[in-house]
Amino acid sequence: MILPVYVYGAPILRRKTDVVETDTAELQKLIDDMIQTMHGADGIGLAAPQVGRSEMVFVVDVSPLEDELAAEGIIVPDQPMALINPEILYESPETDEFEEGCLSIPDIREMVARTVSIRVRYLDRNLEQKEIEASGLFARVILHEYDHLHGILFTDRISSFRKRLLRRRLREMAAGNVDADYPLAVATA
Repeated sequence: MILPVYVYGAPILRRKTDVVETDTAELQKLIDDMIQTMHGADGIGLAAPQVGRSEMVFVVDVSPLEDELAAEGIIVPDQPMALINPEILYESPETDEFEEGCLSIPDIREMVARTVSIRVRYLDRNLEQKEIEASGLFARVILHEYDHLHGILFTDRISSFRKRLLRRRLREMAAGNVDADYPLAVATA
């Protein structure tokens, strides 16, 4: 089922998520619904808070970036994938800037600096522990979704000057003046 995506200003987007303790039918349905929602919105990542849930889980599907990733020599696991209770074990000191967007902040894209490569430990959807190394765009997607699990949005990582320029648009978005080609849930107390 395609779920509505919570928009900038929704309190759930600023909360730290809860560790997933057990595998349940509800968790599996959430993962399936998140993948369907991500695909329905033409996204490449989606975190539980973006669909109004507090579980520490996100999904990614970077297969639309397959050509770009291959050109960078980046090999990714089978897609889509779910990362539950992820933990960043290593971040390279090198960073690069790249334009990011977010399904919870439609029609706004900004340059964001992120580390170039990471190592992540997580549980897959079967709650089996995995560890992967990711670099380039694949690492960026993981870091973007990982931030969501900690109440951080990509707009928190841009310059204060750029934030000031976006202030009005973000206020309007939080007030419900936003449109997208996928279902949205506007801010609620």
